[in-house]
Amino acid sequence: MGLRDRDYYRRGGTFGSFHLLPPMIKNILVINVVVFIIQILFDNLYFGGIPGAYILDRYFALNPISGIDMLGNSYNFQIWQLITYQFMHGGFWHIFFNMLMLWMFGMEIENLWGSKKFLIYYLSCGIGGGLAQVLIAPLLGHYSTFTIGASASIFGVMVAFGMTFPDRYIFLLFPPIPMKAKYLIGFLIIFEYLSVGNPGEPIAHLAHLGGATVGFLFIMYDRKHGLNFNRLFAVFRDAFKPKPKIKKREGDFRRPFHTKGDSIIDADFYEIDENNPDSYDEINQEVIDRILDKISEGGYQSLTDEEKRILFEASKRK
Repeated sequence: MGLRDRDYYRRGGTFGSFHLLPPMIKNILVINVVVFIIQILFDNLYFGGIPGAYILDRYFALNPISGIDMLGNSYNFQIWQLITYQFMHGGFWHIFFNMLMLWMFGMEIENLWGSKKFLIYYLSCGIGGGLAQVLIAPLLGHYSTFTIGASASIFGVMVAFGMTFPDRYIFLLFPPIPMKAKYLIGFLIIFEYLSVGNPGEPIAHLAHLGGATVGFLFIMYDRKHGLNFNRLFAVFRDAFKPKPKIKKREGDFRRPFHTKGDSIIDADFYEIDENNPDSYDEINQEVIDRILDKISEGGYQSLTDEEKRILFEASKRK
């Protein structure tokens, strides 16, 4: 398939221009390729007589919640597998077409949304697809096995493209017929739905539908309420920032509880000689304003003893 633009829209470049890819898609491509190379290496390794590929699948592919695998062991479902299975593939053409679809449909979405939002969307669709596979497949009597591949996330990306650019033309390679994105992607989803009833087919159709469903709900919620992921990342980052240490005053029993950040400073007390009018001569509005500006910039603790005395006398005078 290929894309054709009816309206002008800036794109990152061609498939060969790797350096022009949006950063998150570039990272996802690299991670998938690296993991695929590791899978190839483990295919030829044995650990205590156990194939290396089986070990990778047991700990990083998406395992069913219950059941017995080919070696007679209970499946080993772990929560992190909802992420890791998205970066594993079953062969060259599996990873090739998934990454091709990611490039074709994902570039403009990341350019439009930004990398953080695209990453959360991509992983969310993969997680939704994984949950659909492990929770619904047993109810339909489908056989239990490991699930790997980025297809659930890719279906989510395709849904995002179809909802964002519904009238964008896509050229099918076989046969070379132009078709609008909304019709092609809609047809693929219907095909996946009709294919769910075939339990013997080694394709996780439920995962594809789960990824597409999560993508649709994500976009509808975002359009209605707006999802500010920059603010979310900032809150998450601030939650792990080290909090300022509160210094305890030795021998100070009047303040058993400290305020946040210990930001309240006790003001010193100065005696004023009201019988001596010369003590007010140095106080005028300009001096007070300068002192107040200094407090706003550096806090009360930034004042000198003389400035503190002047401020105190001014307050008493008023």
